[in-house]
Amino acid sequence: MNHNSDERIDILRERIATVPDFPEPGIQFKDITTLLACPSAFFSSIDLLEERVSDLGAEIIAAPESRGFLFGVPLAMRMGIGFVPIRKPGKLPRKTCSVKYSLEYGTDEVEMHADAIQPGQKVLLVDDVLASGGTMAACCELVEKSGGVVICCAFLMELLSLDGRKKLPDARVISLLEEAD
Repeated sequence: MNHNSDERIDILRERIATVPDFPEPGIQFKDITTLLACPSAFFSSIDLLEERVSDLGAEIIAAPESRGFLFGVPLAMRMGIGFVPIRKPGKLPRKTCSVKYSLEYGTDEVEMHADAIQPGQKVLLVDDVLASGGTMAACCELVEKSGGVVICCAFLMELLSLDGRKKLPDARVISLLEEAD
């Protein structure tokens, strides 16, 4: 069955469960595991991401652990380009470069292998959800620190109420789904 883009977006939206008051009261958590459990919806999400980014000239995809891997790896495979994992500290075996960033409740850090991205290489960053934008802003900084060029930040979903794009002012941002809460 062939669906147009709007129909496929609606199917994705229907496959994402909203869990009230998780992980704390007042939060409306968007659970993508229900989308991942449906092969046709998961495949469709990768298809739609590829359609939106295929003309950007990406030479490599990078994504933060762990849910970014779920979308970044199949997208890289589909596009025939490499994949760079961005991890929490202490997870990578060779020399790394890292970026620390602030959270509402403290700090966090991301790192990748120091030789993972070549100077001038065009990098597509991918993650599941754009929320407050802190993690993706740190990923952008990490790519740029290594000499790479961020050409786009692509997401399955963007939570508009958290205004994460403000932390990515210089980046092109693509989201398949935009949710008000």
